[in-house]
Amino acid sequence: MLTKNAPQDKPKDGRDTKGEWYTRHSVLRTAQRAAALVNLLTAGKPTPENVAAVLRKHGETDPLEVSSEDVKQMRIVADSLRDVFASPDVDAAATRLNRLLAEGSGPARLTSHRGRTPWHIHLDSDDDAPWAEWLLASSCMAMAVLIWDRQRLPGGVCASPSCTNVYVTGGSGAPRRYCSGRCATRERVASHRRTRPSPNKS
Repeated sequence: MLTKNAPQDKPKDGRDTKGEWYTRHSVLRTAQRAAALVNLLTAGKPTPENVAAVLRKHGETDPLEVSSEDVKQMRIVADSLRDVFASPDVDAAATRLNRLLAEGSGPARLTSHRGRTPWHIHLDSDDDAPWAEWLLASSCMAMAVLIWDRQRLPGGVCASPSCTNVYVTGGSGAPRRYCSGRCATRERVASHRRTRPSPNKS
């Protein structure tokens, strides 16, 4: 469930491919991929090409066949996932995730993508399930595990008034408020300018 496309060829250079796979498809990375896709799919006019580019960036392998209809259905899923990121508290996030899991995921099953990956859990109906079904199942499971593990919100919506991006929260420390350092810096500068005394006019 953490990945849809399995690697096509096993490297022959002695690399620890299982370790790399787990790093690329960890629960945290899966949640971060969900955030990246939500940000792309709920803003502007996403295309199959730029959706595929985000999937590749987050560990999916070629060939990636994403159609316009896939993008249309993934946008519907992304709107539902955005509601989870926008939850005001962990109880609301858990309730929304429970609803999405009940409506859009199947029973848990183990897969190794025909022996091409380590065994892992999927909640979609099949290894070749549509992209939208896979996105919903993989994203919901990742965020559900984060709530289970941390007992806090899995993410949020950027606090910058000029940004609508969602983000995944860290494991500890002060609660995150911005999707990126760029937004945080911009808002700190804006706040400083608002509170700075105006120069005396001559």
